Amino acid sequence: MIDASFLSWPFFEDRHRRFAEVLASWAEKEVSLVVDHHDVDASCRRLVRRLGEGGWLKAVVPQAYGGLYPAFDVRTLCLARETLAYRDGLADFAFAMQGLGTGPITLFGSEELKSRYLPPVARGEAIAAFALSEPEAGSDVAAMSTTATPDGPDHVRLDGAKTWISNGGIADHYVVFARSGEAPGAKGLSAYVVDAETPGLTVQERIDVIAPHPLATLRFEGCRLPLSQRVGGPGEGFKVAMGTLDVFRSTVGAAALGFARRAMDEALSHASSRKLFGAPLSDLQMTQGALADMATGVDAAALLVYRAAWTKDQGAERVTREAAMAKMQATETAQAVIDRAMQIFGGLGVTKGVKVEELYREIRALRIYEGATEVQKIVIARELLKMLEGQRAATSRTAAE
Repeated sequence: MIDASFLSWPFFEDRHRRFAEVLASWAEKEVSLVVDHHDVDASCRRLVRRLGEGGWLKAVVPQAYGGLYPAFDVRTLCLARETLAYRDGLADFAFAMQGLGTGPITLFGSEELKSRYLPPVARGEAIAAFALSEPEAGSDVAAMSTTATPDGPDHVRLDGAKTWISNGGIADHYVVFARSGEAPGAKGLSAYVVDAETPGLTVQERIDVIAPHPLATLRFEGCRLPLSQRVGGPGEGFKVAMGTLDVFRSTVGAAALGFARRAMDEALSHASSRKLFGAPLSDLQMTQGALADMATGVDAAALLVYRAAWTKDQGAERVTREAAMAKMQATETAQAVIDRAMQIFGGLGVTKGVKVEELYREIRALRIYEGATEVQKIVIARELLKMLEGQRAATSRTAAE
């Protein structure tokens, strides 16, 4: 990474700087040895195992279950994703899904669930997944149709489908959200941990996308679970999902930063060595202007990402607005930076096997998953309107007194 000066920002402590520096060195040596983009399933399995052996997955579980810190340190999660994404998209994916797939258990699970599922994830011995989206319910979680029906006094039966599920087909367990019926809409959902070998759970279809990752549609038909597999209380599924995303949404922005920084570094290197009209491409003012815009955009997005992470680490109960801003700005900026890097590369930039072409395919999905850009705008606006409403209510109370 050509410019790592952001690590000196006051958002970070020395432990964060050491973590990022050591992980960057590890990733440079290890990632290319295990990644084969023609076999993403095997690559992700190897990555999870290596990340576990290296101790990096300790960042995604609490200290009491083999983790690094007593609770999530979002700055560490963001630095890990940025650093790994800079090296390879699958490395970031493997790390991120271990966190997202166990985040609900960490935040809301019983002691029994934490003890059973978290330690193997921290060691890289088990692969986790988060199953929220459905064919007709993506960003609109309240439209979920997968059902959790009581089946005897202490069991529940899952029926329905989940799609766009990362690690689908290779995960050892899934945190699945279903309509349990305690109330209409979002208040009638619950979350359950479903082991991959549970009867009634099948992988209906594997999904191929432009940047290959393990993705699948899952089918649940009479999938019977003990109620002890529920994460949180009955009807708390929406709370579990949103609480988890409140932690991990900022990390999506961090992954986008990793992609953007790599694209910028590739563009700088290419522009300084590529000759055009007898001089380096970097001598052209238009190229310099593009590089300046790229660098400024990356720093602006990084400030939003690490503000959100720092705010959460300082004890904020929710960082809904901050995380939405960070995710939106970082992913949109990264798309623009990578596109500009491809332009600097010219025809070479759209050639298979060139890094900026790979980054162009990797970044596109980040503007959609864990809440598309358009959804983030709605979230931000609603949070602002809530602030205005609260301010008006406070003013009215003061005037009445």
